[in-house]
Amino acid sequence: MMKSAPPPTLHHERAGCPAAEPRGTAPVRRSRPDWRAWGAFALLAGPLLIGLGLFKYVAIGWSFLLSLSEARGSIALGHWVGLDNYQALLSDAVFRKSLGQILLFTMFIVPVTFAASLGLALLVHRIRRGRAVLRTAFLIPAAVSYVAASLLWKMSLFNGLPSGIANTVGGWFGMDAVPWLQTTSPPLYWVVLVTLRLWLQVGFYMVLFLAGLQAIPKEMYEAAALDGATGLRLLRRITLPMLRNTSVAVLMLQFIAAFQAFDEFYNLFNSGLSGSAAAPVRTPLGYLYDTAMGSQNYGLGSAGAFVLTALIVGVTLIQGRLTGFGKGEE
Repeated sequence: MMKSAPPPTLHHERAGCPAAEPRGTAPVRRSRPDWRAWGAFALLAGPLLIGLGLFKYVAIGWSFLLSLSEARGSIALGHWVGLDNYQALLSDAVFRKSLGQILLFTMFIVPVTFAASLGLALLVHRIRRGRAVLRTAFLIPAAVSYVAASLLWKMSLFNGLPSGIANTVGGWFGMDAVPWLQTTSPPLYWVVLVTLRLWLQVGFYMVLFLAGLQAIPKEMYEAAALDGATGLRLLRRITLPMLRNTSVAVLMLQFIAAFQAFDEFYNLFNSGLSGSAAAPVRTPLGYLYDTAMGSQNYGLGSAGAFVLTALIVGVTLIQGRLTGFGKGEE
């Protein structure tokens, strides 16, 4: 059997030259940059980028340098002390106590807020008529300022007077008037803090869970119903597994928000001249505020800000590692 001869090759192909382009194809042209578009982008985004870099990243860098210097009554860099501010901060019993209190607050408020927002989302999701009205009604408190809500809780709901709303409702059941914020044994001020935080945050996380519930295909519920799954079995087998990513994201947001608690603690326990130093519970941000703004020790306050940031980042990374957040599904 004779072998077919190879096709003839052109001389320029043998020499390593590229083959000629087939007829009818236009040469590839590189598009020139549209300088007008780049100029419009620079004009619109330039002020934002300059402001972001100046008032955020430059400020963060300056704060880190302040944490390494002895800055009292001034934010000017000068006397470098290295890590002395960090050592002094971690050896301060008041700061360590504030860390312990915020950890206890976080361990309680995060599960309660998570369960309340998830339960509320499940109830609202089952409602066919008026769902948008209920969603908006529960979301409105998330738009209220923490300062305004704290003053409302302090001066109206839990003001400690017999005419206060909480004491009035308690009087219907035979309870005596209670000074909620001043009672430390038992610590009734936690009732004020927890109810305020729940009122402000449950609606926001409820909306996130509602978005996750609406993304679950209805066919999955229909197929499970054909297999006889109902009630809690549907919740455990379909709803909760499909809400895994939403649940992890909600938990991360709640942990970060709990560690950054400041407004409600400061405004509830601030007594004017004494500030918040005499408060029965003080968060790390409250301690840093009194250190930087009260004592004007900006070096120690900056060191505390970076310690708290490292704590939040560490807890977030550990939680993401344990829950597998951010990993692609196989």
